[in-house]
Amino acid sequence: MADVAAKGRKILVAVDESEESIYALSWCIDNIITGNSNDTLILLYSIPPRAVYSSLDGSGEKDHPEGYLFSSDILATMERYSNDVVQCVMEKAKRACKDLNGVKVETIVEHGDARDVICQAAEKLQVDMLVMGSHGYGVIKRAFLGSVSNHCAQNVKCPVLIVKKPKTNGSSK
Repeated sequence: MADVAAKGRKILVAVDESEESIYALSWCIDNIITGNSNDTLILLYSIPPRAVYSSLDGSGEKDHPEGYLFSSDILATMERYSNDVVQCVMEKAKRACKDLNGVKVETIVEHGDARDVICQAAEKLQVDMLVMGSHGYGVIKRAFLGSVSNHCAQNVKCPVLIVKKPKTNGSSK
């Protein structure tokens, strides 16, 4: 264990625009990262794939010979918005890491389904630990949307820490 501490650990933290992911990052910083360590904290953001539209969307008709439902201007605007979201999330995550001494902070942005992107990154980077938040969906939402954290816990070879944000009581301040 002392050998791992001396060379430093590679800790992958999956981040997105949710409060749960930023809480998981903060929890990781407060409870896993030690002061003046040689650890590397890798912040990973997954850009979800764009929706694919079928021929039922009216594309390919006389009015839309280019075959797209959206104009190139709208697609460019959607792309800019997506990039702005990524930049905002990564800046917020890096600000949370600003006071870490000796810890190297890296950022990675990948395109694809979060489940696959996170699992592939953990394997490719050979991380020592994966930290991620949990949205805390109920049984019904989880059945329809799936659970990224559960998928990663089942498929990643390294230890996975799923940090659940405490529920706040709406009546107390």
